[in-house]
Amino acid sequence: MLFDMAEAGLRERKKARTRAVIAAAAARLFAERGYEQVVVSDVAREAEVSEQTVYNYFQTKEQLVTDLDREFQDRMSRLIRTRAPGTTPAAAIRDLVLDSVEGIRRVPADQWRGELGYLAAISPTVHRLLLEMSDRQAASIATAISETSIVTPELAKLQGIALAGVFQILISDAGRRTLEGQTQDQIADELMPAIEAILDDLDRWLAPSKS
Repeated sequence: MLFDMAEAGLRERKKARTRAVIAAAAARLFAERGYEQVVVSDVAREAEVSEQTVYNYFQTKEQLVTDLDREFQDRMSRLIRTRAPGTTPAAAIRDLVLDSVEGIRRVPADQWRGELGYLAAISPTVHRLLLEMSDRQAASIATAISETSIVTPELAKLQGIALAGVFQILISDAGRRTLEGQTQDQIADELMPAIEAILDDLDRWLAPSKS
């Protein structure tokens, strides 16, 4: 039994490594050529895997730029669902969002312009993907809020849009600042206080009113 568990753990780690290699290869190519000029077969060659292997991990080309953000959506919704009593949805996702701002520094330089923010700033196609992603996040967050708060569906929807908007602002501003020539460190330094202020405002807005 222990051997089987170890084997399963090894397989999962190998899958995670392969997925990361493919995602990094795609980001490098998008950074070099732009989103529209890269096809899945290019990514496969860069990652030194078969084209089918790429599709095993990323069902569409679009997922190569949005897949991690779907994982982020799931994490936000989970944090909201499991938040402690008295904690607002904004406070529940605060650390995750701020870590994403700090994470701008951790993206390898040769991949940075292949990330969602910069690609959305230069590509109408990727900009549309960003807006669609934000809509999905807003709906997912609204559902989590509805399940854990005594609010009307309409208010939950509004709150979902507001919280998803924080992530959209982060991505869009990072892309715009990159286009303007700012470094990753400069972007993280300037975005951090701005995102903190937005989260503070949302925390006050979402706090239960005291009668």
